[in-house]
Amino acid sequence: MNEIFFYLSKYVWIIISPDSIFVILLTLCLLLLLFGRTLKATVLLALLTCCTLLLSFFSVGDWMLYPLESRYQHNPDLPEHVDGIIVLGGSIIPDRSLVWQQLETNQFHERLSSFIQLAQQYPQARLVFSGGSGSTETGSPTEAQFARPYFLTAGISPQRLIMENQSRNTAENASYTKQLVNPLPGENWLLVTSAFHMPRAIGAFCQQHWKVIPYPVDHQTSPSKYSLTGYSLIDHADNLVMASHEWLGLLAYYATGKTPQLFPAQCEY
Repeated sequence: MNEIFFYLSKYVWIIISPDSIFVILLTLCLLLLLFGRTLKATVLLALLTCCTLLLSFFSVGDWMLYPLESRYQHNPDLPEHVDGIIVLGGSIIPDRSLVWQQLETNQFHERLSSFIQLAQQYPQARLVFSGGSGSTETGSPTEAQFARPYFLTAGISPQRLIMENQSRNTAENASYTKQLVNPLPGENWLLVTSAFHMPRAIGAFCQQHWKVIPYPVDHQTSPSKYSLTGYSLIDHADNLVMASHEWLGLLAYYATGKTPQLFPAQCEY
């Protein structure tokens, strides 16, 4: 079942992502023109134009991301003792790292830097990096194989590092990490991931009956600028795609029993 979910999530998203829908509708508009359906083509083109103008001047994606990013306290109050720290993958680009033989990251690099900072703050805590490969191609490089030397170079002791390299999505991050570290009841574990991704991550860990402490990073929104307008179609489109992916991910996880709540806050048990 996990295999079916993984491949469906990849291929269905290719079709239903906002940028794909835009291209599909634009192609449909052209076909309508070719077949002489001028009125329908004009209406559809007008709709696409209005949506493009709206997205150019207003960051709809930010409006969608903010409820996700504000779900948990930023810079949370942390306990005096922490047993372990988990950071989820998603910030490393394995294929590019393999080509250039050095760590290549995306805009979510703060996951890694915050993990290192917390590791220094809690020198006795166990440290877990959870990240395999999200590629549908077999034999693809994993995030873990590039994360480990990076952490060692940053001064983290190899004896503290635990690398989980089998997971392909957030649900598998939670299940494989729990199997790997076998946390005891009452232990304090921090979970580090991007703020917009934290609700789905917490839901996945709750489904594993593992109550972790959220430590959100990589905030993508600036609430003080929501009412301001400014032309930036590409940036606004990127945020819309990111937000749509996360909300649809939450819906898919809830529908398939990978999270106990549609919009997780804390574990209910």
